[in-house]
Amino acid sequence: MLKRIHVRDLTLGMFLHELCGSWMEHPFWRTRFLLEDPQDLQRILNTAIEEVWIDTARGRDVAAGAQSMTRAEVEAEISSQWQALETALGTLEPRPAPPSIELTPQGAEPTPMDAELRHAAQVCRSAKEAVVSMFTEARMGRAVDMASVHAQVNEISNSVSRNPGALISLARLKTADEYTYMHSVAVCALMTALARQLGMDDNSTRLAALAGLLHDLGKANIPLAILNKPGKLTDEEFDVIRHHPVASHEMLQHSGLHPAVLDACLHHHEKIDGTGYPHRLAREQISTLARMTAICDVYDAITSNRPYKAGWDPSESLRRMAEWTRGHFDSRLFQAFVKAIGIYPVGSLVRLSSARLGVVVEQSPGTLVAPRVKVFFSTRTRLRIPPEVIDLSAPGCTEKITHREDPSRWHFPDLDELWCDMAQPAW
Repeated sequence: MLKRIHVRDLTLGMFLHELCGSWMEHPFWRTRFLLEDPQDLQRILNTAIEEVWIDTARGRDVAAGAQSMTRAEVEAEISSQWQALETALGTLEPRPAPPSIELTPQGAEPTPMDAELRHAAQVCRSAKEAVVSMFTEARMGRAVDMASVHAQVNEISNSVSRNPGALISLARLKTADEYTYMHSVAVCALMTALARQLGMDDNSTRLAALAGLLHDLGKANIPLAILNKPGKLTDEEFDVIRHHPVASHEMLQHSGLHPAVLDACLHHHEKIDGTGYPHRLAREQISTLARMTAICDVYDAITSNRPYKAGWDPSESLRRMAEWTRGHFDSRLFQAFVKAIGIYPVGSLVRLSSARLGVVVEQSPGTLVAPRVKVFFSTRTRLRIPPEVIDLSAPGCTEKITHREDPSRWHFPDLDELWCDMAQPAW
């Protein structure tokens, strides 16, 4: 039986099934193992992780009197919390986007999803090349080319302005090898969308986008052997990775950037409950821009494939983050983030009331619970069906999403291709 317990109740002989939290918070890239080494136990206690899952069928049970929750109890709690969030957000109209940043009249015009996907793919390729160059220059100790940075921010922001779902969704489809570079592009796009959802003015939106593109520059100093290590990190290697926010700040402090951007680069791994790093700031001690970056950074990280772990489904990732919100993220900003990308983000696998499976292809204006979905599979016949796009928000539509599905359960090899109409993008 799986049980969730506090780390203070973790003892040797227990089988560790899962660490509760983002895998960026601990050095164990593979979390399922029998806890036999006292050093491993101490390393877990030294992290910011507060709860873990144990498997009592494969190891020791929790001591009598210690608090624990079964999978069913946790799922019921999460479902209740998520349903409340869905209800609250589903009754709210999405905030109209503020004026775009340095756009031409043509560039400011909204673009259909399919058209913007093609343009967003070009933006991703260009932005990746620019970020690779930026990291290379940083490794050599050279100053960041801010003209190039601003140009890429403009391109990314313009695409998000035309259709936020396109670039944000495409940037998630990165390979493990290109994660470090495309992560910067993805977070830039997410920060732009979140800033606009919050109604920030043009200047503040630009600062948010800059923070997103530059927040991880300090990783340029991390050896690739550590950054892309498929196994468990040593304590020394984990410390090297945890140093990257400080390194980002040091690299950029003489670049002429606004102090708010520098602060976000330095503090995007801080948590509301004070368990983050590098300075263990809490609540109002953390700037708004840093809180925003924390949300966008974690979302892209956990939805992306890494050398040591496959990314989670977009919708499931939001659900997990909702569970962490009470200690990790600013709840107000997290709700705004969900409104910005949708309760069911593009690429989410969902089950409809007709017992068909579909993948979300686009958000619907004015509603967060009824996106456009491409149905392609019948669970009754367990066979593929001709793909059909259904707008769940359309008048007279009787279909609705009953729940999200775990893609790993179904093993559809072309799930991403179904919504973006292209093979794995080559960035």
